[in-house]
Amino acid sequence: MKTRFTALKGAPDVLPPETNLWGRIENAACEVFAAYGYDEIKTSIIEPAELFLRSIGASSDIVAKEMYSFTDKGGRSVSLRPEGTASVVRAYVEHNLSLRPAPQKFFYRGPMFRYERPQKGRQRQFYQIGAECFGTAHPGMDAELIVMLMAFLERAGLPALSLELNSIGCRNCRPAFKQRLREFFAPHLDGLCPDCQRRHEQNPLRILDCKVERCIAIRAGAPLISESLCAECREHFGALLGLLDAMKTPYTLNPHMVRGLDYYTRTVFEVTSGQLGAQNAVAAGGRYDLLVSEFGGPETPALGFAAGMERLSRLLSAAESLSMPRPEVFIASLGREAAAAALSTASALRARDKRVEVGWEGSLKSQLRRADKMGARYVVIIGEDELRSGSFKWKNLGTGESGETGAEEIFNLLS
Repeated sequence: MKTRFTALKGAPDVLPPETNLWGRIENAACEVFAAYGYDEIKTSIIEPAELFLRSIGASSDIVAKEMYSFTDKGGRSVSLRPEGTASVVRAYVEHNLSLRPAPQKFFYRGPMFRYERPQKGRQRQFYQIGAECFGTAHPGMDAELIVMLMAFLERAGLPALSLELNSIGCRNCRPAFKQRLREFFAPHLDGLCPDCQRRHEQNPLRILDCKVERCIAIRAGAPLISESLCAECREHFGALLGLLDAMKTPYTLNPHMVRGLDYYTRTVFEVTSGQLGAQNAVAAGGRYDLLVSEFGGPETPALGFAAGMERLSRLLSAAESLSMPRPEVFIASLGREAAAAALSTASALRARDKRVEVGWEGSLKSQLRRADKMGARYVVIIGEDELRSGSFKWKNLGTGESGETGAEEIFNLLS
């Protein structure tokens, strides 16, 4: 008995018509990002494991539990990328892109991999569209990036979304805040989940991002990072909010937002939807002013975001009914000589960006039945009689209108 293969758990296929929706989202991203001066970058799916250990942090759940890591045949420890920023920063440093005029702006799209429990909006292989900007610390760049993200989501047709913002400080003010958190949670260690007990020493900020209910209850009343910001971080965040107000970009301050990656500094943000349940973030990002130097490059302020294709697609498919694209013309071909004329006619129509299907086999009745099932707008019939007369029969399947037209005049039907 032959083996029937299925996709690995958490690595689903994306089929039409959903792929058409993905194409629409990607087209919206490309159009908007180009207007803001972002060029596409394509990085490797497989990277040295140390790249993500250094950038994301050894204490993160991604590195500790979720990375697809293995030793290759050369004895190297490698990982499938769990996120896109580290790879873009690696490419920025490796190819000396800092020598180009600042700011340098890039966007990417492609698959990421994390070993976690598959659920709606969260898969082991998932796709992201992201953008990264290098070379300026000005809060205007933070505002521009956020405005660009919201413009992209609006262009893609996404329904009501909410923008949440916070500042998590810098290397000058965050150590004191971490100590305040350790002191706050110390009397409650036994009540925290095992992960948060570990985070207490390694990175107590992560306790604020835990989704376990008992940890959420314990952290009520925890110190807020806004109370510990240094003067420079406070000024930077205030300027960002002022620019967003000037752009009439609505937002909500979320003092508990810390994001799940170690490399963030100062600005962090999320775009969420109330229609996705627990996994409600559709895009997120922030500043990472220390990461380029951590990777061996010059000190370079930087920021970026990533948006999840699966969640964007879910929102769009919930807002509109999906259906397979319909051919504008179905050409019923009858006989060997008619096949050449059908192919020639179809090619001429396709050159004008018309969606065309040709019925290569079967009786006229079966081909017309197929055209109807496909939802074709027009049927054009080419057989021996039509070739002799030089006039093709046609029918509008929606209105029932029919007639005959010359081979050269067929284009007038679709005008």
